[in-house]
Amino acid sequence: MFVAPDPGLARLRNSSRAVIGVTLAVALAELAGLSLTASITGGLAALLALFTVTDATVRAQRITTTLLPAVGFPVLALATALHAVPLLRDTALLAVVFCGVYARRFGPRGHALGIFAFMQFFVTQFLHAAPAQLPELYAAVGLALVAAGAVRFLLWPIERRTPPAPAPPPLPGTGLARPTTRQAVQATVACAFALTIGQIVSADRWYWAVGTAWWIFVNTASRGETLVRGFRRVVGTVTGIAAGLLVAVPLHGAPAPTAALVAVCVFGIFYTAAPSYSWMMFFVTVMAGLLYGLLGVLHPGLLLLRFEETALGALGAALAVTLVLPVTTHAANDAWIQRALHCVRAATAAASRRLAGDPEADPGPHAAELELLLGRVRLALAPLVHPLSPFRARKARARQVLALLDDCAREVRGLAAVAADPQASHDARLAAACWRVEAAVEALTGPGEDTLDLPLPRPDADAPALAHLHGLEHALAALATPLRTDPKAPLVTV
Repeated sequence: MFVAPDPGLARLRNSSRAVIGVTLAVALAELAGLSLTASITGGLAALLALFTVTDATVRAQRITTTLLPAVGFPVLALATALHAVPLLRDTALLAVVFCGVYARRFGPRGHALGIFAFMQFFVTQFLHAAPAQLPELYAAVGLALVAAGAVRFLLWPIERRTPPAPAPPPLPGTGLARPTTRQAVQATVACAFALTIGQIVSADRWYWAVGTAWWIFVNTASRGETLVRGFRRVVGTVTGIAAGLLVAVPLHGAPAPTAALVAVCVFGIFYTAAPSYSWMMFFVTVMAGLLYGLLGVLHPGLLLLRFEETALGALGAALAVTLVLPVTTHAANDAWIQRALHCVRAATAAASRRLAGDPEADPGPHAAELELLLGRVRLALAPLVHPLSPFRARKARARQVLALLDDCAREVRGLAAVAADPQASHDARLAAACWRVEAAVEALTGPGEDTLDLPLPRPDADAPALAHLHGLEHALAALATPLRTDPKAPLVTV
């Protein structure tokens, strides 16, 4: 895990910056004389601001960070005011869940604001905050966002060498077929189940079940993705509890070592979030145990209760995604794969026009978009390539699709690099090769059962653009086998 590729040390820098931001937020709260509850609230607010704000541009990130109090403060007030009125509190929480998930339709900003709003409600339950504490909670969150913004935009702005490509928009749809609407309904049902059963298990710590159900629905689109994410969350929680028994319980909330270990956990959360959800949950669970130690309520039974509530939340998510407006893994896979293939065609066409002398044509953005789409394809196919997946034929097909799409991405990157070279010249054979690539994509994404002809022999090495186009033809022709045959049938390769 900790030797996973980290191009440009981006994860290392983001993780280090997060530790500085959270530490600064807590330090400001302590210097302001705020209570321990407020300091923890501030630290978590800074962590969320640095973790969830992922807009494509720095300007957009600043706007989103500035808007966080607009959703966080009203939710804090609502949660503290209703804390002693269970029925109204639970109703309000489910409303926040629905609105928070529904807001994802507005892109990264809606996603960040929805998470921040939900977590303000969650933190209030976690800390048992009372209405009288609301002014200092506001102060702590305000100081935390200032600290996070200062670190992110002033003290340690992480520059990008090239403008980031916008995240791929969600799959289209209307009404309940729209992904964000469907998922909002599923998440609300899952959280309602988790809330009801979680309160039966524990009247005081039920919120862990709701939090589990909520977070399982983040960045998932199909039944398979949600089930795998739930499994990974439970695995991360179990291992985190084991570590908490060995580390957090013996400390008894000693401030200095606890603060140091919390900083390590913050670093681990950010560093492992992208490559491993299980490891991220491990660090989240250990950090939660350490915070309970600071609050003076940690004991082994509490960690066991945390596991029980997590399992209930994962069960609620599994039931909701299976029974309420389900979307099969195959349907989600097919949609994202088709978008990636259309992006290959767009990049090829743009490269051809650029090499023909059109200065406005640029395959670079399409190549960057393809990388993002492939990330989404990997996420969609994750349930099929999971080591515990019992579907061997589908696992083999999914692995072949991923390998061939990676080949396509590599050839598209090479083609874009050739097109960007001002010395590159147009070859009369490029038009025919581009036409063959576009025809191959049409055959793969169309409703028919068209077959693909084998690609032409590899051109000479002195025609790099043609070499990349030939590689695309090979990959697209090979994709016909896993994409055009019955996914349940054994995979036969020639």
